[in-house]
Amino acid sequence: MSIIIRSKHYYKIYGKNRFNMKKIFSTIVALLSAANMMAQGWPANYGGVMLQSFYWGSYTESSWSSLTQQADTLSKYFNLIWAPPSGYPNTTSNSMGYYPIYWLDQKSAFGTEAELRTMIKTYKERKTGIIADVVINHKNGPSSWCSFANESVKGQNTGKTYSVKWDNTNYTQICSDDEGNTNKSSEAYGKVKGNKDTGLNDGGCRDLDHTNATTQKNVETYEDFLLNEMGYAGFRYDFVKGYDPKYINMYNTAAKPTYSVGEYWQGSVTDTKSGDHPFGGVKDWVDATNKTSAAFDFPMKYFIQDAFGNSNWIKLANYKTSTLMGADGYAQYAVTFIDNHDTGDPHDNPSPLRANIAAANAYILAMPGTPCIWISHWTAYKTLIKKCILARKLAGITNTSTVEQSVGSSAGYYAKVKGTKGEVLIVIGAPSVSTTGFQLACEGENFKYYVSNGLDLSGIKSIKDEATGWTVPSFCKVNSGETCAFFEQPTSSNWAGTISCWAWDDKGNYTGGSWPGVVCTKVGTTDAGNTVWKWTWNGKYTSTTATTPSHIIFTNKDNGSMQTSDMIFKNGNYYGYNVVLGNVIDATTGISKIKMTTNTVDAPVYNLAGQRVDSNYKGVVIQNGKKVMKK
Repeated sequence: MSIIIRSKHYYKIYGKNRFNMKKIFSTIVALLSAANMMAQGWPANYGGVMLQSFYWGSYTESSWSSLTQQADTLSKYFNLIWAPPSGYPNTTSNSMGYYPIYWLDQKSAFGTEAELRTMIKTYKERKTGIIADVVINHKNGPSSWCSFANESVKGQNTGKTYSVKWDNTNYTQICSDDEGNTNKSSEAYGKVKGNKDTGLNDGGCRDLDHTNATTQKNVETYEDFLLNEMGYAGFRYDFVKGYDPKYINMYNTAAKPTYSVGEYWQGSVTDTKSGDHPFGGVKDWVDATNKTSAAFDFPMKYFIQDAFGNSNWIKLANYKTSTLMGADGYAQYAVTFIDNHDTGDPHDNPSPLRANIAAANAYILAMPGTPCIWISHWTAYKTLIKKCILARKLAGITNTSTVEQSVGSSAGYYAKVKGTKGEVLIVIGAPSVSTTGFQLACEGENFKYYVSNGLDLSGIKSIKDEATGWTVPSFCKVNSGETCAFFEQPTSSNWAGTISCWAWDDKGNYTGGSWPGVVCTKVGTTDAGNTVWKWTWNGKYTSTTATTPSHIIFTNKDNGSMQTSDMIFKNGNYYGYNVVLGNVIDATTGISKIKMTTNTVDAPVYNLAGQRVDSNYKGVVIQNGKKVMKK
């Protein structure tokens, strides 16, 4: 909102009513305050917690119907749920939606539009908002590079007609430096009339020209549709490095979402504009949106990864200089997280966090900012995360709470945070700290979470240990000395057929060395009707020495285009599509079978507390994501 008063015009209009000056300026101040409130990006003093409800390929686990079924549970702990993109990507199978084609057609691999509407409504009734994943940097056409789909729908709820129109003749809404203008395979080669990109290029799609007035109108229509017709509570903006943040300001000012968070993937808080960080650091980006959007605290993610991975507790105490959450006045705009669909492998996280994933989540749940819990961590550490969330809310910790103490030493770290109802004391490792005035709310591997005496812990104590969402099928067995893995075949028709396995390490291959590897053995069908396959190493290896694979891929032998990503191998792991659902050995025995070999790989070594140790350490350690015996 812009309000300009020039003195000459003022006296022309109001010269005979100068006694109204005070009233007029009071009105102006009120309007300016209202405008600021509408464009604040994220509420201050917000005590909510967000869940990212998906990972790559979680079409079944994160379907609209599956999320609807979980509403009673999830709404008890999460105030916001970030859902995957919901626009139709020209297929209803095996597409996450990050290469958008349709905006107003809301069917996808995650379900129908009706199922989506039901899911949003179900959570809204429970006072939990759904965050839309908004991909507006780039777009594709239904059947060609640059010819986009014109859309027009009448809202079921609003009665409004929503229309988006694209210039498929002169291509004025595509950036002139996009591949659609420079690649001879494009129907628009040499014909694109848009302006140059205002950010970084996305090579997989056509970059939209946000300087174009029609593009701007289309985005505003789309966001109006998402908020007011579909019922979303706010936006997560994908790949915001792709266009000038002033357009986030423009779109949010028009749409007025309560919640807006941008994926500005940058490890620095402030930085010079250059290279792959065209708008500076994360704080710089928030400022450039005129604070109309929060941002994911990537500096905090890498800060935590280093501190927890290397037991660098002294660094952890210096969070104010290294994170968006710690920057003065910016905790309100910091959405903190440990991992997301882009940065982590479910359950068997490849980052240096090792044994400290639960502790790291406990840390962000005790600190200011708005914590965003990744679904894979929620599944793996559900009981602990539930207790930490309830403890946070019990003490009234918000995104702008005050950190009263933050102390690190070689032994560990602790922080004391003041909430609206009490205080939280988070203890990581084993530092020397007084717990007088506090009671233990919950604890896990390498952390303890305390709240003020007098707060009622009955809700936390009522939470019972529960299964993490996966139960080992009775037909899955691991024989003594066997190296093997299991794969639950996706239900998609694209995966129908025989499953093959490709397993390897940095020296050789365990599955013959000829793609796609060896055929797996069908071992049974789950109660849900999904087929389970098993790969067992036959002892043959393409190199001279073999220990155990480091990575594994499963493919559809009958449709070679369908395959998982490179997943971390652990003996006995039970894999779904790009996810580790559990481990048969662990589920059967309660402990991991440890291969008693001497580790000679030059990689960081961690004890079972997640603390980095030197090469002289003896006993069971974690190295390269696996448990080994150091002799």
